[in-house]
Amino acid sequence: MQAESSYKGGTGSSRKLRETKLLRISIRGLVQGVGFRPFVFRLASELGLAGWVCNSAQGVTIEIEGELERLEVFSDRLESEAPPHSLIQYREISFHEATGYTDFIIRENWEAGNKNALILPDMATCPECMGDIFDPQNRRYRYPFTNCTNCGPRYSIIQSLPYDRAGTTMKAFPMCEQCRAEYENPHDRRFHAQPNACPECGPQLQLWNRYGKIMTIHDGALSEAGDIIRKGEILALKGLGGFQLLVDAANDDAVLRLRRRKAREEKPLALMYPDLDSIRHDCEISALEERLLLSSEAPIVLLHRKSGNDNPGSSVSPSVAPRNPYLGAMLPYTPLHHLLMRDLRFPVVATSGNISDEPICIDEFEALERLKDIADHFLVHNRPIARQMDDSVVQVINNRMQVIRNARGYAPTNIELSNSVRPTLAVGAHLKNCTAIADTKLAVVSQHIGDLDTPQAYEAMNRVVNSLSELYEFAPEISISDLHPDYASTRYAAEYELPTQQVQHHYAHVLSCMADNKIDPPVLGVAWDGTGLGTDGTIWGGEFLQIDDRSFRRQAFFRTFRLPGGEQAVREPRRAAVGLLYEIYGNKLFEMDSIKPVIEFNDNERQVLCEMLKKHLNCPLTSSAGRLFDAVASILGLCQVNAYEGQGGMTLGFLAEQVKNDSSYSFGLIEAGKSYAIDWEPMIRNIIDDMNRGEKPGSIAALFHNTLAEIIVSVADRIGEPQVVLTGGCFQNRYLSERAIRRLAESGFKPFWHHRVPPNDGGIALGQIMAASRLENGEK
Repeated sequence: MQAESSYKGGTGSSRKLRETKLLRISIRGLVQGVGFRPFVFRLASELGLAGWVCNSAQGVTIEIEGELERLEVFSDRLESEAPPHSLIQYREISFHEATGYTDFIIRENWEAGNKNALILPDMATCPECMGDIFDPQNRRYRYPFTNCTNCGPRYSIIQSLPYDRAGTTMKAFPMCEQCRAEYENPHDRRFHAQPNACPECGPQLQLWNRYGKIMTIHDGALSEAGDIIRKGEILALKGLGGFQLLVDAANDDAVLRLRRRKAREEKPLALMYPDLDSIRHDCEISALEERLLLSSEAPIVLLHRKSGNDNPGSSVSPSVAPRNPYLGAMLPYTPLHHLLMRDLRFPVVATSGNISDEPICIDEFEALERLKDIADHFLVHNRPIARQMDDSVVQVINNRMQVIRNARGYAPTNIELSNSVRPTLAVGAHLKNCTAIADTKLAVVSQHIGDLDTPQAYEAMNRVVNSLSELYEFAPEISISDLHPDYASTRYAAEYELPTQQVQHHYAHVLSCMADNKIDPPVLGVAWDGTGLGTDGTIWGGEFLQIDDRSFRRQAFFRTFRLPGGEQAVREPRRAAVGLLYEIYGNKLFEMDSIKPVIEFNDNERQVLCEMLKKHLNCPLTSSAGRLFDAVASILGLCQVNAYEGQGGMTLGFLAEQVKNDSSYSFGLIEAGKSYAIDWEPMIRNIIDDMNRGEKPGSIAALFHNTLAEIIVSVADRIGEPQVVLTGGCFQNRYLSERAIRRLAESGFKPFWHHRVPPNDGGIALGQIMAASRLENGEK
């Protein structure tokens, strides 16, 4: 609670303002690792106030005394002039009798009480530190670990709270006299910068060959690393939150070699460019996208690439993002990257240092073992990484940022809860896993962990859970998991020896978007994705869930169809198409040689599929919108077997973006008990008719997306909830999202979509926390 007093008017008011008092302020929020204590020190000194400031386990505590008028100025300016990366969420203020402080100091950290101080994500190199590393007269010239209170590592090095050097991986590097002088000088921007270091006392580089032999050190290692990339070889670089694999982005042979070794067939690869102008050479950049690229978070931004006459002489190999109109581009975000990219002056592929489906490597010796068959050389350093941090990925949807992968720069993500919750662990979903912890009214969502298909990924999830728990001295009283019993995260929760609650997947999706937008029920949640176990035991994925204060109700869903082969149908859009079309044509489907997914199978395979569908053998029912996308992509001949998750649906979305057409296909709404089943059959028949007439796939793709938007509006009209939430992996599709947002707004609804929390399964853990909170507060 805020206890600020006001003094105005009345006899003796000026005397009261000159009265000396002690002001005690307890602050919670993002106030550690952002230069907040140095800011308080300078402000107090400017105003002639005495006392102290220190980091606490909860945030920052201040005791300050002086004339009441000056204390009120201090209190006002504390918020209005706070450091740019700070965030004051809660302030408790009380006035007391003065005790006689004579000066103002920064005290040692105060570790008493529950540890709930917010942890700052890692920050990209600031302009001042950039100036240092490129100034030949500066003692940090070309030093790749330069930082200050405005930039540098935070979450990737912190080991304990409160945030102080002794609680980070930098404790192994005692500061030299010059760094110590900066650290203790209140007028220096490195005043109490915990990772502060220089070439004399800080971490150093080494270049290894693939057998771990040291080839060269220090700046020579950096220069030779550039030569390795120029020669078309693969460099494993130990970065801020783990290893990256780098190759020359223009060298097609090098890119293809990286793909083969990494077992990454077609999935797009991220790019790092030397500067903004070099990105402009290859991509279109809006004002918001430019701000994101240049921000302290410095994420990978999905940008529309230039084509044809707009892009003579692209600097990127076609193998970087095959058949994809977007490039994932980022700028250098550490001094190490800045120095390397300034030397190279051309873009490089900068992809996660792992084999596909495994977590990113963070230790140089682990990397040497796991990446020895991928990388030709290793550029390493001796600053330990406390936890894995992939590069974050964002895009712009309807002129607003949307996080797709929540990691470096954004994680850990702190979310205020509207209702209190007991200490709760949420283990998230199986794909794109993130975990979360919550206590009272604060939830902390972890960084992206990845798909839990391998033992290494499962162990990475365990490390992240333990890391968050240790940082906050957090002891959960309950764990929350998905309803699906076969998810690795669900099994993890079951082994945790705690009371466990299970939350339906799409309900968690909707709640995560509500938390992201800070909205309360009632809402209509549109949750569209590939897979999620429903309460009826079938595979959901095309859901309309009505959320009120106490419960949720499934109001509408896509008409179900079968997936021959189960999981195999997720990887093969042609199987989803056969299952869908079988609902229309029955056994005759396998005699229709004009249907593209049918001719993808030989006679024996058709016979097996027919028997499977007829007898319901390994053919689970689904209402999945994601599988509907797959089926249409297969019918159009765009994608029969996915090289990576969601490829069919993405290809369909890319085609739709190239066509301007406001028309749509027909569809039906069928009463199914107390809900509506959305009948896609009229639309599919329209699509096949258009194909037979020779209509271009791009036009059909646009009409398909437009129809989905009309379905959302039609169901919203039936249900009548003004607030409509769009969530689930399908709403990473820019065309679908922006079309649905526009049509809902035109129809009088208030649409909400994801911003800081991913719409995909990376948001599930937060939704699980929200569900736990609702259960504790009386939900049925």
